[in-house]
Amino acid sequence: MPYRRLPNTDTARIKAMKTALDKGKELPPQKLAFQPKTVMKLERLLPRFESNIHLYRHSLLLQNKYNQTYCEVIRKARLYLTHFIRVMNMAILRGEFPPEIRTYYDIGKDDNLIPALNTENELVSWGRRIIEGEEFRVRKGGNPVTNPSIALVKVRFESFLEALTYHNILEKKTLDHIEKNVELRKETDELILQIWNEIENSHKMLPEEDRKLRNEEYGIKYFLRKSEQVSDAGF
Repeated sequence: MPYRRLPNTDTARIKAMKTALDKGKELPPQKLAFQPKTVMKLERLLPRFESNIHLYRHSLLLQNKYNQTYCEVIRKARLYLTHFIRVMNMAILRGEFPPEIRTYYDIGKDDNLIPALNTENELVSWGRRIIEGEEFRVRKGGNPVTNPSIALVKVRFESFLEALTYHNILEKKTLDHIEKNVELRKETDELILQIWNEIENSHKMLPEEDRKLRNEEYGIKYFLRKSEQVSDAGF
């Protein structure tokens, strides 16, 4: 005997609700196979669910589109910071600066390694240390590191901060829509289950084949079990 399977995708959920809603508008209350008051629930829930699905997909699309730009901005900021530190270390090696200038950037005076700049947080933290340290050192009369200058590093770093803020906004919007979708899916699944149960109960006295056809008119989906598929195929 075929078994009923509830929708398991958002597209299928929307289709199930639309089919039931169309029936609710098409038939008079006394001929409807589910409670007439449920039509109002469908009219309230369906637009909310569709709208949030659309907003989520749009937000995800924007996030994916922006990701390439964002990655390039990160790459440039990391590149300029890395080059600045490398140039500073080379100047120390040549004797142009004393090793002690590293302490302006919160780096040990004998530490000639490039700090880890792999994550956004590391990039933010070290970017601020390097820029603030160099600006403070120059204000005290120190010769600036050049090629790249701290001004160029700062331009790339500030572009990264702006991009990071926008990236976080897009990410939060997407997560908000995901969380809302979880709530709406639960509400939607409960309503579809209620409607389908009422439909099947209304048609329970009909012969099996008629009952199945009438239920399918309301959007209920039935599937054959594997053993039944084999049997119908004549094996």
